[in-house]
Amino acid sequence: MTRTVHFSKNAANVFFHILTQCNLRCRHCYINPSQHGQGRLGIEDINAWLRTLAERAPAANLIFLGGEPTLHPDLPEAVRTARGLGYGSITIDTNGYLFNDILERTTPALVDVISFSLDGASAATNDPIRGQGSFEACTDGIRRAKAKGFQTSLIFTVSRLNLEELAAMPALLADLGIDRFFIQVIGLRGQSAVGSSADAPPLQVSRAEWENHVFAVAAKVSRQGIRVIYPKVYLAPDEPFDCAGRVADNYFVFPNGRVYRCPLCEDYPLHSLSFENSRLVTTNPLNENDLFNLNIAEGCVMNKLIQPQNLTYLSDGRPAYKIACCLLKEERDPTT
Repeated sequence: MTRTVHFSKNAANVFFHILTQCNLRCRHCYINPSQHGQGRLGIEDINAWLRTLAERAPAANLIFLGGEPTLHPDLPEAVRTARGLGYGSITIDTNGYLFNDILERTTPALVDVISFSLDGASAATNDPIRGQGSFEACTDGIRRAKAKGFQTSLIFTVSRLNLEELAAMPALLADLGIDRFFIQVIGLRGQSAVGSSADAPPLQVSRAEWENHVFAVAAKVSRQGIRVIYPKVYLAPDEPFDCAGRVADNYFVFPNGRVYRCPLCEDYPLHSLSFENSRLVTTNPLNENDLFNLNIAEGCVMNKLIQPQNLTYLSDGRPAYKIACCLLKEERDPTT
């Protein structure tokens, strides 16, 4: 059975980018140095920001990201700080190279999940997207993490570059012993926005392609006993639209101090909060929160403003469907 994972104010999430540096140059990377900065937070700032966020959103789920977060030599200390502050869960989101002996310097008791990014079931598909040698490095990293007893997740970002290979992923997931599979839709942010310019082929797939490929693969993976999560991209006519910026509690934190509530806004200086002297302050005069309150027939107002090519209209001008909030998920859990 597939279920929609509805938003809940009681389930806050903190997506903490502790640096923007990375050893790879993925074609769909959403990091935008002009908006997110090029620096690396010091451990004093990381710990102070973790405390501030823990006070604002007690027991939030915390995800450490980059860039590549394991490039930060103080990530293990940040993990220990977060565990002591009572975060509900701690995830490290990595490309699999696992720098700075992270597997030796943390334990499964401290880190709930190590989430790996892989965009192909073979090096032939993955490496042109993520970088030469990245398939071997990532799969080796997964095997080493499993050997240490860590729970593992794998993120596959669907694009026109790897859509046909999605069907080959169930066998690889079983071989690697993955615990959770997350299928992501590519967003037109950062590098993928550049890659979808007028003189480049589009990276996004159509609604029909998404539904024809993703649903079948998700069902197959779930039958293998693996939990599957993917965005609920399109809403049925009778389904209400909810914006996570209005009804949920999410924080997308970048090392230059910007804190967004919506990931679609991250290419623009629309952040609703920012860190100043380790305190969260509201930005003025106009920010993303002002846009969340707009109600439109197309559903997500940020998608309409930033990614209008995702929409299709009927002959009378009405939208053919609504775009869901990008944070709304569908889940297939084989244990329920």
